[in-house]
Amino acid sequence: MPVQNLAVDVVTTTGDTTVADAARTMRDEELGDLVVAENDRPVGIVTDRDVALAVAEHEDLAALTVADIMTTDPITIHEDATATELPATMAEGRVRRIPVVDDDARLVGIATLDDVVATTGEMLKDVATVIEGQSREYEPEA
Repeated sequence: MPVQNLAVDVVTTTGDTTVADAARTMRDEELGDLVVAENDRPVGIVTDRDVALAVAEHEDLAALTVADIMTTDPITIHEDATATELPATMAEGRVRRIPVVDDDARLVGIATLDDVVATTGEMLKDVATVIEGQSREYEPEA
C-alpha cells in the first residue's frame, strides 16, 4: 500500500504566522502540527510540542513567529513509498509526523504515527478474521 493512501489532508501555515495564531489553528482544527509551506513545498513543521516549549522558553510570545520555533527542512516521504517504509522513516528521523510529497516535492498530505497504528490495527483485524475462519478449534467469545 502506498503512503498516499495513508496520508491525510494537511493544514499549512507560513513562517511569518505568529505562534499564537498557529496554536489557535491547531486547536480549531484539532491538530498536533502545521506544515510550513512555500510554493506548495514543505520548508518546516511546527508541532504542539514546539508551541509548548516556546511558552516555557520565551518571555515575549506576542512577537514570536512560527519561523522562530519550527523545525526547518522537515523529513518528507514520497507519496509512492510503501506503507512499511513510513514507520522506518519515522524511526530513522525520530519523528511522529511526515509531510508526504509528489515527484516535484510538492506537498500532497501528511502521514502520522497515528495513521500507522490505525492501519496496523486494521490489518491485524483482517489477519485475525482469516485465522478465526480457518481454525476449527477457535470459538469466539460472545
